[in-house]
Amino acid sequence: MIRSLLYVPGSSPKFIAKAHERGADAVIVDLEDAVAPSEKTSAREALPETVRSVGRNGAMTFVRVNNSDDRLLPDAAAACRAGADGLYVPKVTSPGLLDAIARHIAPIEVELGRKPMVFVPLIEDPGSVFDARPIAGHERVLAISAGAEDLATAMGALPTPEVLKLPKQLIHMAAKAAGVLSFGLLRTVADYSDVEGMRVAVREARDFGFDGASCIHPSVVAILNEAFAPSEAEIAWARKVVAANAEAAAAGTGAFTLDGRFVDAPVVTRAEAVIALSKRL
Repeated sequence: MIRSLLYVPGSSPKFIAKAHERGADAVIVDLEDAVAPSEKTSAREALPETVRSVGRNGAMTFVRVNNSDDRLLPDAAAACRAGADGLYVPKVTSPGLLDAIARHIAPIEVELGRKPMVFVPLIEDPGSVFDARPIAGHERVLAISAGAEDLATAMGALPTPEVLKLPKQLIHMAAKAAGVLSFGLLRTVADYSDVEGMRVAVREARDFGFDGASCIHPSVVAILNEAFAPSEAEIAWARKVVAANAEAAAAGTGAFTLDGRFVDAPVVTRAEAVIALSKRL
């Protein structure tokens, strides 16, 4: 279960040193936008220590690579050798790009005897929104997400919730159709100082079925962890539904009414999912 993913600049020892204390389910070591061009190579070379540091409390570790001809595959190989669990791959336009990365790191995985890395493609241009389903269907994909700021820029638009809601929902639907996780909010994560707005956005994302979201500031981690986990009231409701469904089934009844609410198979399935989620936590 990944509710929260915290971005950490791969060139910032200060942020790297504290990342494991923030409570995030996953940490994304960023080699791309958060790192100045002059520091990208040194950030890559530091990955063995960086990955070890950010994951020392059990967080899943990702590395966001640079999607450029001279850096993509070396970044991926370095992340693989450093022991990262997966790659955040920006500006993905087709499954072919993921194939190329997989072919490059597969021999390294065999050499090291390590488990295969998983991928989280970032959809960051309008055309790729419509290709999100085949991208999500790649065998290494764990989740997909939108790059809100880049996507809005590619559209010639501002990254407002109104602009981002439709493309983000389409990417989200592609993830669900492919059976992979969907990370994100229906807004940009850049304005992390708007705490109440962030809380509303996270609750909205969970209502839409998103599984978790990334953040660029540690203050948002607790908001994500709380909102993407079922509350005690939700767990109690789910247990009540499952128990009532067992009684109804024993009596040979299908759909039934519980506390004035109609309950049928989809409602029971949602209740079972809430219980399963609470057990994983």
